[in-house]
Amino acid sequence: MSQSIPFQGRPGGFTNGTSTSANAKKDSLQKRDRFADSITIYYRYFDSTRNRILDSSINDFTTRFPLPYTYHTLGNYGTAAQSLIFQPNLKAGFDPGFHQYDIYKFTLENTKFYQTTRPFTELAYALASKSEQLIDLVHTQNRKSNFNFGFEYRFSSAPGALKNQNAIHNNFRFTTHYQTKNRKYEIFFTYFSNKAASSENGGLVDKTKLDSLALNDPYELETRMGRSGTLIRNPFNTNVVSGNIYKENTFFIRHHFDIGKRDSLVKDTITIQLFYPRFRIEHDFRYDKLEYQFLDNFADSTKYLTYFNFSLHKKADTLRYIDTWKKFSNTFSILSFPDKNNQSQFVKAGITIENIHGVFDTIATTNIYNFIASGEYRNRTRNQIWELEAAGKLYINGFNSGDYQALASLKRQLGKKAGYLTLGFQNVNRSPSFILNSLSTFPLKNRTDYNKENIIRLFVNYENPRQSFRLSGEYLGISNYMYFDSFFTAKQEATLFNVLHIAIEKKIKLAKYWNWYTEVHFQQTTGNPPINIPALLTRNRIAFEGNFYTNLFISTGLELRYHTPYKADNYSPMLGQYFYQNTFTLNNRPDIAAYLHFRIKSFKGFIRLENLNTLNISEKGVGFTARNFVSQDYANTGLWTRVGIWWNFVN
Repeated sequence: MSQSIPFQGRPGGFTNGTSTSANAKKDSLQKRDRFADSITIYYRYFDSTRNRILDSSINDFTTRFPLPYTYHTLGNYGTAAQSLIFQPNLKAGFDPGFHQYDIYKFTLENTKFYQTTRPFTELAYALASKSEQLIDLVHTQNRKSNFNFGFEYRFSSAPGALKNQNAIHNNFRFTTHYQTKNRKYEIFFTYFSNKAASSENGGLVDKTKLDSLALNDPYELETRMGRSGTLIRNPFNTNVVSGNIYKENTFFIRHHFDIGKRDSLVKDTITIQLFYPRFRIEHDFRYDKLEYQFLDNFADSTKYLTYFNFSLHKKADTLRYIDTWKKFSNTFSILSFPDKNNQSQFVKAGITIENIHGVFDTIATTNIYNFIASGEYRNRTRNQIWELEAAGKLYINGFNSGDYQALASLKRQLGKKAGYLTLGFQNVNRSPSFILNSLSTFPLKNRTDYNKENIIRLFVNYENPRQSFRLSGEYLGISNYMYFDSFFTAKQEATLFNVLHIAIEKKIKLAKYWNWYTEVHFQQTTGNPPINIPALLTRNRIAFEGNFYTNLFISTGLELRYHTPYKADNYSPMLGQYFYQNTFTLNNRPDIAAYLHFRIKSFKGFIRLENLNTLNISEKGVGFTARNFVSQDYANTGLWTRVGIWWNFVN
């Protein structure tokens, strides 16, 4: 669905649109009985001013599972993922160039800062076929009304259905937020770490053998990478013999000092001290340590030459490519609040200095910098009818000089029953990713001076919560588009081309307990651009759901996902990139799953039978062997069972 990108620099404090209501919330935290059975908890995303509450819904598993339905992998959870919806890179500035694991990561943009009256914990555990497992832990608590901390940990392990397909992800995040009692000084801190260790098998040597498996286990088939015949499926195996190991660590601090006006409010004989910020001095510090590595400890020269047209130096060789980065960023900003009673209206101006140090295969090094100017205006009116956002960033000097990004959006409430309408514009001018630079150790064959990529995006969104309906559209115009077109080569499409994307979401009431959830995406390109996307992607759920007994909520039914045939991208294991191809057409059956989701108070359970579409009735018998493919030589799994629990605790 079309979404605007979060703005940098929004006030992050836990004050609402007016100082009165904010202090009322603060006062409620101070006066609350700590032995009460209930809890008041809300959070805000980083760089947002909007309070959100926890999601207790159970009808959509993908709201809890890290992989959305709009993505596909190489056939195993945790492997390289790609969106079925065209999504160009809309961030200007320095980019190492590795994004195939982005959907699994913790980021600054999806960081939540909580406020809670009691310590809150959520434990999650999901187990699937072939010993796939997911562990998720979230904890947050307020030590005082003005001091909160929280942490999140997520671990996933998926050995896979094929040889050399195991994928392990470790994600950790710690956050804290503190504000002085006089409300003049506030600080946010977060540290998050992402480690992705994903083996690469290069696809099947002979995919036709899937139809003649001796034990109906595709693990017996040979793959194009990895040691043949010696691998054992092990859910506790975290080693990567041939594959990618990416490590990203980020340390971020935002703090600010406010100058404003004091006031007080007398209510029920209680005097509440108020503070209205009018001017703010803000500083952000960010440190990133990034490491991207491909290795193959048992590279087979014959296989590399046959399947990838890549010559090794000798018959058996060890391949290793590694780029390492350290990035220091300091941003200094000033903010002005024209209306003291509306902290959601502000003007911001800032400058950023980036210092970046790169090391390539522990030998070559480089030091680069960027000097960036940024500005932002935001206004969400006090009556909540209008919301205007505008932000821009310009790289004035340095390695990415000339890059810029601009975004503007206007949201209007059409009426309490009519819903909301959003209009927006975005323009990004960005340098090619650093993997295309001659200093990178990764084996790209045709490095040269590529031009900057330019993307214009127009988007519109209409949402009517009362009718459970949403309609959105985006129109993209792209020139100097960078893409990969083989295992080791990149190209740039200088000709301007356009992409149209329209999406519809609707909940349809069929009967008292029966609902139909439908989501439809239409995509269309003009000309003959070097991108292949399905013209139609849809997900439909027929659900029997409701509140039965006092605390039992159930949602059960069938889920179907389908996309029209298209020439799906191939994948380069060594570069970690999906690349354009125009010879193989992917034509799959619809993906079908049966599910039972339920909630009892704070306990949520999910039971799913996925890939029912692989049912195959033939002369050899009945089995789930009619597998879909996700790319030319990568098969999806057969029948897949998932069982998961999400359990909330209030201490």
